[in-house]
Amino acid sequence: MKYNRILLKLSGEALMGQQQFGIDPERLMQYASEIKAVAATGVQVAVVIGGGNIYRGAQAEAFGLDRVQGDYMGMLATVINSMAMQSALEKLEVSTRLLSGLTIQRVCEPYIRRRAVRHLEKGRVVIFGAGIGSPYFTTDSAASLRAIEIEADVVLKGTRVDGIYTADPEKDPSATKFAEITFDEVLAKNLNVMDMTAFTLCKENNLPIIVFDMNTPGNLQRLLNGEPMGTLVSMGGTGRRDGRKPLLDPKHSALQPLVGNQPEQA
Repeated sequence: MKYNRILLKLSGEALMGQQQFGIDPERLMQYASEIKAVAATGVQVAVVIGGGNIYRGAQAEAFGLDRVQGDYMGMLATVINSMAMQSALEKLEVSTRLLSGLTIQRVCEPYIRRRAVRHLEKGRVVIFGAGIGSPYFTTDSAASLRAIEIEADVVLKGTRVDGIYTADPEKDPSATKFAEITFDEVLAKNLNVMDMTAFTLCKENNLPIIVFDMNTPGNLQRLLNGEPMGTLVSMGGTGRRDGRKPLLDPKHSALQPLVGNQPEQA
């Protein structure tokens, strides 16, 4: 395996599957099976899941609610998704721990860096819920920060498309995919891989990001086995394109992002 410790970032919208809201049990179990297969190889796996299938903090102002209150509501949505993922993994007999940025003692352990690392060393899948526990930060930022704190080798951003493109591939049929690209090139080309806070954290700490299609069964394990897949963002990416057209799910929900490089609000 190329990586010893990974942080897998999943979007909440992806958990909807073909539904318009909530959690699709089939999609949830598919993701859990993918994680189980990777963890069984000895790779240490941490997971961050968004909450957009339930509630987005950024929606608060549109509803006339206080933004800070809305962000906390979004954090609770991520805890619901994290609990669902924990239950799905344990159904598959995978040992897990759910650590939360908010104190919710009856269902989550409080986030403590050393405790998280120890769980990983013991082979447990660690799920980080509630973002970083503060408003105005997305779950992308939480994924980047937690990955840096636990000294992960890479952030794997699992989406429903197979990488980062030169443009929105549904609006521009000539859009092509980058196989590799540098952090600086992403900024120069104004490609929206993650929100700026999350992206800057990865750049300043030289933490590579791979954006890939998580919805195709087996992709996660193939990626970790070294097969060329997705788009690698790193300090030394080449910015080369592979010329491939997007692998879009024709049945995707209209509520899901059109390309696999959209930031997700906590």
